[in-house]
Amino acid sequence: MKRILAVLSVATALVAVALPAEARNRVQPAEPDFVVDDGPSLSNFFSNFGNGNSSGPIPRQTVGFQSNYAPGTIVVNTAERRLYLVQPGGTALRYGIGVGRDGFRWGGVHKVTAKKEWPSWTPPAQMLARRPDLPRYMPGGIDNPLGARAMYLGSTLYRIHGSNEPETIGQAVSSGCFRMTNEDVTDLYNRVRVGATVIVKN
Repeated sequence: MKRILAVLSVATALVAVALPAEARNRVQPAEPDFVVDDGPSLSNFFSNFGNGNSSGPIPRQTVGFQSNYAPGTIVVNTAERRLYLVQPGGTALRYGIGVGRDGFRWGGVHKVTAKKEWPSWTPPAQMLARRPDLPRYMPGGIDNPLGARAMYLGSTLYRIHGSNEPETIGQAVSSGCFRMTNEDVTDLYNRVRVGATVIVKN
């Protein structure tokens, strides 16, 4: 019996060594830390009843959202081009967003450190180096690319902000900020407090 077990152990080891390195080192994909339910159901129907005030290219919607995130947390899914504001009772408000183009997408955890209505815009030096045609300063207003509201993320240069180009929502066109329609960013702004956690998944 011992001899049989020894033979089996040697055979198992040989098979493992014979596998290609990429197969031996393959890591199982991590389980998602949230699950979205946006299918047709009575719960989703009644959650969205009277919530049809979003006229952008991607309507704002209440969806089922199973996670361990506290209500008030913002979860940005860059690949999906959606932003979720976690609500009580296993739901979230889902918004369409524009995200960073190739080379400008990022991930991490930050806090909302400031909120501004009709913010002014001072392009950072890195952006001016790429686009010297940009103004050095632009006051807040309807023509400002930051739109009607902005929420600033940690000590970074990134913001969740409105846009005067609603057609870009759902696209990858920014330099790393997350843009929303002015209508949606105003709705989010009114629901989010300074200090809220923002989780960006790239």
